[in-house]
Order: sequence, then structure tokens, then C-alpha cells
Amino acid sequence: MAKENNQLKWQPNSWQQFPATQQPIYQDPTKVSQVLEQLSTLPPLVTSWEIEALREHIAEAQDGKAFILQGGDCAETFADCRSDKIAAKLKILLQMSLVMLYGLQKPIVRIGRMGGQYAKPRSANSETRDNVTLPSFRGDLVNREAFTFADREPDPELMLRGYERAALTLNFVRSLIDGGFADLHHPENWDLDWVQHSQLENEYHEITRAISSPSKFIEAIPGEEGQTTARVDFYTSHEGLQLPYEQAQTRFLDHRKKWYNLSTHFPWIGMRTAQLDGAHVEYFRGIANPVGIKLGPGITEEWLLGLLENLNPDNEPGRLTLIHRFGAAGVEEGLPPLIKTVRNSGAKVLWMCDPMHGNTESASNGFKTRRFDNILSELQTSFRIHQEMDSWMGGVHFELTGENVTECTGGARGLTDTDLEKAYHTQVDPRLNYEQAMEMAMRIAGLRR
Repeated sequence: MAKENNQLKWQPNSWQQFPATQQPIYQDPTKVSQVLEQLSTLPPLVTSWEIEALREHIAEAQDGKAFILQGGDCAETFADCRSDKIAAKLKILLQMSLVMLYGLQKPIVRIGRMGGQYAKPRSANSETRDNVTLPSFRGDLVNREAFTFADREPDPELMLRGYERAALTLNFVRSLIDGGFADLHHPENWDLDWVQHSQLENEYHEITRAISSPSKFIEAIPGEEGQTTARVDFYTSHEGLQLPYEQAQTRFLDHRKKWYNLSTHFPWIGMRTAQLDGAHVEYFRGIANPVGIKLGPGITEEWLLGLLENLNPDNEPGRLTLIHRFGAAGVEEGLPPLIKTVRNSGAKVLWMCDPMHGNTESASNGFKTRRFDNILSELQTSFRIHQEMDSWMGGVHFELTGENVTECTGGARGLTDTDLEKAYHTQVDPRLNYEQAMEMAMRIAGLRR
């Protein structure tokens, strides 16, 4: 009864009574209220039946009957709300999922970090250049990147622009999928020139030959004919960082008797905002969406158990995804205690590996980068640890792009530090490019096959 009463007290704005980190400081509260009022009356970006379908898929992945592929930009930009860039991101995720479907022989659930990933946490509230101190850039949903007072001042109107860009993005993604864009049984049209540089060239060609023949592909994946058709399910995700924006799109649906965040299917909480007594945990505990939590160095058994109890008190299947990100050097020590804690608690969770965030470093020329070998190493080690502990790692979480940027080093072509400046376009964190993302998918396919 105590749990029930606690839930009944929850409202979309109840987070405002808790300490809220990583939030911008707006100078005009009246303007913020006006923007949120507009957002709260605009149509939802996703539907509750889509959210419930994803919850069922995640529950299947928890039981080892499916696998989750989540990927996209570290931070979307308003300027990148273009048909070519959206199509490129969708294409790489669909191509990766097809390769992984062949290798894992399980249904692949596709979740894009897109249609709302416009805010990013920062390590400091301000930035200083040449003795000038201005607010930190927190993503296009909050302020602008240019280092001027006018640009760095948080602007609530940008939440409306973010909603509009998210709506345009999701509309185009749905149109592409409904129009047959997802029929990808044509590897001859894929950009796979990089394969000739890989030590696993023969294995890659074996996979692409199988995929190119739908009949052979269906034979290789018994019972999964539906996964090979032109129509696929595709879901969206973003970090639920900017709480006023999330609150404005949170609706109570009478026919379900639940509150839903209808700005995305799958919001997640980062480590920086996962405090048990914090505003983000308070907000997330009240929405019915499946939710993710990033876990990394510093997480304790008590903290993790508190998150499990707060965010999934009824231990519902498909509700909670734990996304571990320790880095290649830290996963061996950091991951096993988490698996043991969850097992002992009896909690139903989906385990997912984010091998990107724990492997960020500075290159010799000052660029922020991630090394392909470290990303792959954390993945391989995570798979092995889960297997050795009789656990199932049912998903991966990548920051990637469908374009051939040069932000992460390594991969089949062997990008080096000196290559980074050729096409380094990220606003915040380095992403796998098209070739590196495809190679990673094929490595996963080979790992599990």
C-alpha cells in the first residue's frame, strides 16, 4: 500500500521538488512557462501502443529471445535535420541490424538515438576563453554553440524548435520505412570497400552473400521470415536530460490509466543525473515507458538497488534496461559486481553494453577520440563476462553516424590520430563512422555465431 500511495502522489512536475542537476538557468521564468504551455498542447511524437510494443520487445530480449541495437548521434543538431543525414543514420542502423540478425539468429530490435537527442550533460556550468566566461553549450535544445553571450544564454524557445525538428525527423523516418527503405537485401549497394582491409574479409563476404539471397537468408534464420521483409519496427530514444521538455510531453492516458512520456519511446538517465534523491529519478519513476540507466565507475551496490526499487518497484518485465559503460580497462573489475547484485535482488533487467563512453580519450593532436580496438575490447569482454556468469547481454548502445567522418581511430582502414582532422564534425563526442559501425556489427555477428 505504501508503494501505491507513493505512486499516486506522482505528477509530471513533482520532480521540481527535488534537486535537479544539469538543468539550464533561464532568465525569464514567464517565457519558460509560455513555451511549456505550448509544448503541452502539441500532438505527441510517439504513441502509447508503440511504447508498449517496445516494452514487450525488451522483455523478450531480457529472456534471450531478442537483441537490442541502439545507436545514433551523441548529440543531434537542428542543422542536421536534413533528409540525406536522417536517411544515412537510418540506413546504417538497418544494415547493422540485418548483419546482426544473421549472426545472432535472433530478432533485432532497432532503437535510434534520434528525434530528440538535442541536449547533453556538461562537466561544468560555464566555459572560459580568453578571460571571458559564458554558460556551457548544452545542446541545441538549450542554447547555441557560438561563443557569444547572446548565443550561450539559455533560450526556452529552443525547446519548441527541438520539438519541431524531432517531429520532422520522425515523420521522415516513418515515411522511409513505410515506403520500403528497410528492404536491404542488396549488399552490392552497400559501401563495403573497407572490407578488403580487414583480417576477417572472408567471413564478411560469407555474411553478405547470405544476406544478398533472401531465400538463403530465411533458411539461415528459421522462423524469422518477418524480420526479412521490407517493413520493420523502429523506435526512438534520447537521454531524458532537459526535464521541463520531458514534462511538457508527458500525458495521462485514461484508457491505460498510466502516464507516458510521448516525446520518445525509450528515454534513459545518465550517470550524472541518476542520484536516488534527484529530480531525474523522481521524474522517471512515474512514466510508463521502458527506461534505461547508464551505469559506470562509481556505482555502488546500494545505489543500484535503490535505482531498481525506485524505477521498477513491481519488477515488471521490459521496464528497466541497465546500460553498462566502464571502458575497456575497467569492465573486468566493474561489471561482475553489478551482475551479482542484480541476480541476488531478483530484479528483471535487460543488460546492454555501451562501449563508447568509457573509452573516450585525447589524441596526440588534442582531438577527443575513441579507439576502435578499445570499443571492441569492451564489447568482447562484456559478452564473455555475462556468459561466464550465466547472464545474457541482450543489447549494444553505440554513438555512430551513417557518414564517413573521422572521429574514432582504428577500424579496418586503420585511421590514425593524424586522420582525425579530415572530417571531424561532432559537436560533442566522437562517433563511429559508417565503415567502423558496419565492421562492429559484423564483429558482433561473428562473436555470437
